[in-house]
Amino acid sequence: MTFIPNPLLYLLLFWVAITGVLAALVTYRATLSRVEDDSLYLNKAEAMILMAFEHDALVAKMNRLGRPIMALAVFSGTLLLASAGLWLWTGFKSF
Repeated sequence: MTFIPNPLLYLLLFWVAITGVLAALVTYRATLSRVEDDSLYLNKAEAMILMAFEHDALVAKMNRLGRPIMALAVFSGTLLLASAGLWLWTGFKSF
């Protein structure tokens, strides 16, 4: 059985948690963009006003999610690279 050092284990667990949050935010953003086209209005004037407000609200939500998604993606990649580096360093140290 292979021994995983504690720092590497903690890095991998933290990476899994951050990547899970990232996946949830990306899924939520994709759901928001999909909901935009699910409405049917019968009155043209009412439809234009309602669609404009809903569209603006959805675009604002999607734009607010952009920065946290990018930050979590960079952080997740950094943690993955740090885990790989620690794994290689541990392997070379015991070689």
